[in-house]
Amino acid sequence: MSSVQPLLEKRDVPGLCRLLEANWSCEQIEALVNSEHTDAKKVALLAVGLVGDAECLPKLARQLRESRCPVTYELAEHAMWSIWLRLGKNPDANHQVARGVQALEREDHEHAISHFTRAIELDPDFAEAYNQRAIAQFLLERYEPSIADCERTVERMPIHFGALAGMGHCYAHLGQTEKAIEAYERALAVHPHLDHVRQAVAELRGKKVNHE
Repeated sequence: MSSVQPLLEKRDVPGLCRLLEANWSCEQIEALVNSEHTDAKKVALLAVGLVGDAECLPKLARQLRESRCPVTYELAEHAMWSIWLRLGKNPDANHQVARGVQALEREDHEHAISHFTRAIELDPDFAEAYNQRAIAQFLLERYEPSIADCERTVERMPIHFGALAGMGHCYAHLGQTEKAIEAYERALAVHPHLDHVRQAVAELRGKKVNHE
């Protein structure tokens, strides 16, 4: 912990990754995730986000379901996103997704889609490439293609709460209330702390009652 703190204070992410990989095994980091020591757990969750792999995801999902500490489940959520973004089996696929995310950030959605599509061509099992393309399609109001990519994501990564919530958003925009609620509830089963999703469910249920 004492060697980690200075790197955290300096925001030296490459240095922190080197330290973790040199001195800590994945098993040790995962053990700390289950620690009763709150600060140790938080540092471990940060570490998992930096160096963890697919095997860490079920443990992180358990933190989402079981933790009542906002900082803990937010760190677990962030770690899951970080791992998903680098799970491509092909380094070039990971690179294409990273470039696509940058294009999304500058609102160049078509360019982003081209990068995500290239990543999928390089690695057809790369769940996050489909999810990121789904996000870009949603932002372009192409809801049905977005749903298709969300489904492809969940086929490969059943605990992907982001894709499940995204599917719910698309169905809601298409006026398919029942399907939207079902997708949202699947997302909440994985990540119960998605307050905006819980609010969306309540609003959809309220509209449904008013129309009956």
